[in-house]
Amino acid sequence: MSDATENKPYQCSLCLKTFSTSFHLTRHKNIHSEERPYQCSECEKAFKDKGKLTQHKKIHSGEKPFQCCVCEKVFSNKYHLKRHQTVHTGEKPYQCSVCLKDFKDKCSLTQHEIIHTGQTPYQCHVCLKGFVQNSRLILHMRSHTGEKPFQCSMCQKGFKQRGNLTIHMRVHSGEKPYHCSICSKAFALKSVKVKHEKLHTELKPYKCSECLKDFRSKSNLTEHMKIHTDEKLYSCTVCSKSFLQKNYLTKHMKSHNKKIQSRDIEQPYQCYKCLKGFLYKTNLLYHMRIHTEEKKPNNIQNLKDFRKETVCKTFDNTISSRDTPL
Repeated sequence: MSDATENKPYQCSLCLKTFSTSFHLTRHKNIHSEERPYQCSECEKAFKDKGKLTQHKKIHSGEKPFQCCVCEKVFSNKYHLKRHQTVHTGEKPYQCSVCLKDFKDKCSLTQHEIIHTGQTPYQCHVCLKGFVQNSRLILHMRSHTGEKPFQCSMCQKGFKQRGNLTIHMRVHSGEKPYHCSICSKAFALKSVKVKHEKLHTELKPYKCSECLKDFRSKSNLTEHMKIHTDEKLYSCTVCSKSFLQKNYLTKHMKSHNKKIQSRDIEQPYQCYKCLKGFLYKTNLLYHMRIHTEEKKPNNIQNLKDFRKETVCKTFDNTISSRDTPL
C-alpha cells in the first residue's frame, strides 16, 4: 500500500478520490448528490453542506469580518478575501495542464478544465443550449425570463448581473478605480483603461487579413472588417438606408432633420429657448449651440457640462409644459 493511500484510506466509490477522514468523505459525497438539506431561513436558498449555509447567512446579516490589509476592503468569508488579495499580488498559482492558462484560485481552474472535456452538463430547457457551469445557465435563463434581480438603489434601474450593477453604481458615485500606469488617468472600467494604455505604445497587435492594416484593439479591427464584407448593420429608422459604421448613420440622420419638420411626425426633444422640435437628442444638443456664446465647447469637460445643462433645462421645460392645464 502506498503512503498516499495510507494517509487517505477513505475512497469515494464514484470518482475514486481519497480522504483522510470519514467525515471529509461524507461531505464530499454531497457533490455527487442533488440533495441540499441545509436551507436558509431568510431566502429559502438551499445548500449541500452546513458550512456553505453559514457563509451564506452573512449576506443577510451584513457581517463582513475579513478585511484586506492593503485596501481595507471587507468580505463575508475568508475565501473571498484570499481571492481578492491576488488583485494586489497578481499571483496566479493554479495552472491548467492542457492549455497552461493560469488562475487565481483552484475553483476557477476546476471550472475551466471542464471546457477541455467538451462537457456541458447544464442545459437550458427552453432553447436546449448547454453550459459548463450552473451559474452560466442561471444567467442565461434571465434572457428568456427578462428577470433583472439586481436593482440600483439610486435610479431603480435593473440588471441581470451583480457585476453590471457594481459598474453602473460608479455613474452615481463618480468612482474610477482603474488608473493608467503611465499617465495616471482614471477610468471606471478596466477594459477602457487597458484600451487607453495602448495609446501610449506603438503596439498594434490586431492585423486585418485582407489589407494587412494594423489596429490597437480587436473592436477596431472588427469594425474595419465590415469594409471588406460590405456588412451594413446600422440602419436608418426613417428611410431604412444602411451603413457600415455607426458614425456614418449618425451623420446621415442629420439630413432628415429638415424633412421631418415639414411632416406630421412627433419630435420629442424640444429646445427650451425657441421651442424648435427634434426627433433625436443629439440633434437638439447640436442645435443648442446657436443659443450659447460658446459655439463649440473647447474641451471634453465643457462639452459634458453643456450637455448636462441642456438636458436638465429641456427636461424641466418638458415637465412644466405637461403640468400646464389645457
